[in-house]
Amino acid sequence: MDSVAQEYVKLVLELGNHDKSYVDAYYGPQAWKDEAADSEATPAEVAGRAGELMQQLPQEIAADGAIENLRAHYLKTQLRAVQAHAQSLAGGGKPSFAKEAQLLYDTQPPRQDFSEFEPVLAELDELLPGEQPLHIRVQEFRKQFEIPADKLEAVFDAAIDACRERTRKHIPLPNNENFVLEYVTDKPWSGYNWYQGKAQSLIQVNSELPIMIDRAIDLGCHEGYPGHHTYNALLEDELTNKRGWVEYSVYPLFSPQSLIAEGSANYGIDLAFPGEEKTRFEKEVLYPLAGLDPTEAEKYDRVLELIAKLSFAGNEVARQYIDGEIDGDQVVELFQQYSLMSPEKAAQRKRFVDAYGAYVINYNWGKQLVKEYVEEGAVSQDERWQRFGRLLSSPRLPSSLNW
Repeated sequence: MDSVAQEYVKLVLELGNHDKSYVDAYYGPQAWKDEAADSEATPAEVAGRAGELMQQLPQEIAADGAIENLRAHYLKTQLRAVQAHAQSLAGGGKPSFAKEAQLLYDTQPPRQDFSEFEPVLAELDELLPGEQPLHIRVQEFRKQFEIPADKLEAVFDAAIDACRERTRKHIPLPNNENFVLEYVTDKPWSGYNWYQGKAQSLIQVNSELPIMIDRAIDLGCHEGYPGHHTYNALLEDELTNKRGWVEYSVYPLFSPQSLIAEGSANYGIDLAFPGEEKTRFEKEVLYPLAGLDPTEAEKYDRVLELIAKLSFAGNEVARQYIDGEIDGDQVVELFQQYSLMSPEKAAQRKRFVDAYGAYVINYNWGKQLVKEYVEEGAVSQDERWQRFGRLLSSPRLPSSLNW
């Protein structure tokens, strides 16, 4: 299996020559990276070699939770995603939303009708009455919670410190772990973690659009603790360093691992700040740092809670767009109507779907799957943290969560 793992890493790096977004992180031997950079292998050839490697793994893998079987399943499922993405780059055609979700992310998200979100929209309409379209009323209400540009650094530093402190109480982190925080613009995402290896990350926050007070904790947890930075550091420490499993030295973005990464990062927000703790911390610490009035913090929290219930509507918008049922202008309109985004945010979200396709499912559907895994049979907060920590340091993928 070690030889298959090594060839898998090299295949991912070679496919990165044809898709600059593909290799999200790599901290293996420099020689392998240099070798891949010089490779002239076409996407079709990469797809063929991925298929050959899959044949070297067991046809049947026992779903017993044994770590070696989890590893075999991980390699086989990740290789299937490498093959699928390579075939797409080779001109095999853009797969449907559902097929892309299955091949690349090892799952089949639920389909929902827009009518299912109408009760949520109705409650928001009652909560924020007015004559203007609902998405405009929502944006107008949210403006009072915008972090001033000159307060961003102080607010984010405090939020990330709190996320780190709460995570450290439950999950042992590598002694040398750290990150660098940067503010960038002109990106299709709001935040990003670029894992550097050796428990180091570069976390970037996109400041081109207004950043509201709730995003400080969200991004601090999602990109940092107990999200992406924690996940990558634990995988490196537990699987690459201690077990010598080289397949974890590379992270292909369009792969089943991303559903676990994004789902755990989003679930980690609720785990670190359960119940009313997030709102309370924001009111006591972040609002004063931002110079904001916390009087309507509870109402704002309720608005955000309802907006979160609309997140699956965004999946349906992306599905219809990818499947050719609607055009780009309709995408922007529907993101405004059902996700209640500003025109600018809706346009940015369309750019995200253009760049990353069905990847959108990893945030909400991924969170739901991780939540079900962590909370099944866990009756206390400590037990949830324990199960969450095991997930972050194991080879589990969506289809092996219940092993």
